Amino acid sequence: MNSTDVVAPPVESSGRPAERKLKRSTRIGIVVVSTMVGLQILGFGGTYLLFSRHYVSTDNAQIDGDQVDIKAPTSGLLTDWKVTGGSVVRANQILGHVRHIGSGPQTEQIIRSEGPGTVAVHNGVEGQYVTDGQTLATAYDFNSLYATARVNETEIEDVHPGKLVDIKVDAFPDTPVTGIVSQIRNGAAGQFTVYPASNEDPTNPQKIDQYIPVRIQLMSTHGLALVPGMNVTVHIHKD
Repeated sequence: MNSTDVVAPPVESSGRPAERKLKRSTRIGIVVVSTMVGLQILGFGGTYLLFSRHYVSTDNAQIDGDQVDIKAPTSGLLTDWKVTGGSVVRANQILGHVRHIGSGPQTEQIIRSEGPGTVAVHNGVEGQYVTDGQTLATAYDFNSLYATARVNETEIEDVHPGKLVDIKVDAFPDTPVTGIVSQIRNGAAGQFTVYPASNEDPTNPQKIDQYIPVRIQLMSTHGLALVPGMNVTVHIHKD
């Protein structure tokens, strides 16, 4: 090695890869996307606040009706039973018999419908053994269907009888239905209470939301084939 040669000292490596700067176009793209997402969030929040000022809304609702439960008047064998889904029944109509079994005379008791309606649920089978009070079928009067909405107790003060209601039926999303609030039940019914999930810590109880059942009379259904149990979303007008 010549005395005039200069040897550069070794460069210690930091062990980290050299940082790569993002391209200008990439940085601009990130800014644009972030801005669009922010605007969408602000727009959704603004729409929600504006909508909630004028409506009490819930999707915890369904088409409902006054049901007629057809029950066995005693225990025994079901006979002369011809009720099926879609059967139209009249008030006090004879729908079958229940025959006593065992020793002694095999007498029969009549099964009658307590009201008019169309059978939506049927559990009875000819010849089966039934028990006293067992529900054999359930009928509804399809000419007087209504909607039942469960409104959170924190919002119920804004719901009043006679208020207009916009209804969207899940099965017919493109056909609007209208109604009016006809009844607000007193208190929060147990069957409409949403309880904490079963996996929550029982030693740390949470507040249970209470829901008030609100009955909505259907005004305009545009001839839709509505059936009890169909899920709906309701928007109850505040003003």
